[in-house]
Amino acid sequence: MRRFGIGDALALAALLLGAAAIFLPFFWMLSLSLKPADEIFSAGIDLLPSRLEWRNYLQAFTDVALARYLFNGAVVCLGILVFQLIFAVPCAFALAHRSFRGRMLVFGLVLAGLLVPFHVTAIPLFLGLAELRLLNSYAALIVPFVASVFGIFLFRQFFARLPADLFDAARIDGLSETAIVWRIAFPLALPAASAFAVFSVTAHWNDLFWPLIAISDPDLATPPRGIVYFRDEESGDDVGPLMAAAVIVTAPLILGFLFAQRTFTRGIAAGGLRG
Repeated sequence: MRRFGIGDALALAALLLGAAAIFLPFFWMLSLSLKPADEIFSAGIDLLPSRLEWRNYLQAFTDVALARYLFNGAVVCLGILVFQLIFAVPCAFALAHRSFRGRMLVFGLVLAGLLVPFHVTAIPLFLGLAELRLLNSYAALIVPFVASVFGIFLFRQFFARLPADLFDAARIDGLSETAIVWRIAFPLALPAASAFAVFSVTAHWNDLFWPLIAISDPDLATPPRGIVYFRDEESGDDVGPLMAAAVIVTAPLILGFLFAQRTFTRGIAAGGLRG
């Protein structure tokens, strides 16, 4: 076994410091969510509460319709993910294993699409949805994201690693292109699908920019949009319940990533091995 040297110790120390810097805001959020109001606004800084104020979590659900916001977030994220897979997987397979004129041009446009921030297209999307009278609906939160250039790129990189002979044999057996995509290629790409799902759900669960623009009905608010309703014009932010709501909103993402960590890492590694 290789001996543990000074370089290893320095690397470990750097990793621990980096992990602590990343974890500290989450720990502080959890601590505030369990503190009574008088300790939250005290002059000193106490990392741990003197007593656990579980009432903050009850207030998080009673002060605002947090359960409704969590449901809206699940509907929106699931709807976006399903449609993104429906569009991205066949497009990626065609770019990886079908020969047609302009294939490299299309792939170049996909790469160019990765460079365009969503904020650039927000106003045209808003105006288009307003003309279609789709604002203040689930469609307004889902439709702008159903086509994901990142998803096409990630799946294309994964499909490019699969042998073409496998799909040629399936064609000889009489399978249609649609059956090849969904019955052969997609099951083999489940690691990439898991990685993409983590990226997609995290991005849209945490998105505040677009719901602020497309939604004004509180009953359709997603979790980040719903947390804004904790703000009180007279007393300011109700910090204890606000932090409790933030913990509740963040917890599903952390748990989901921990469960999918190994598959997520495999998908990212496999998707970037070959161009």
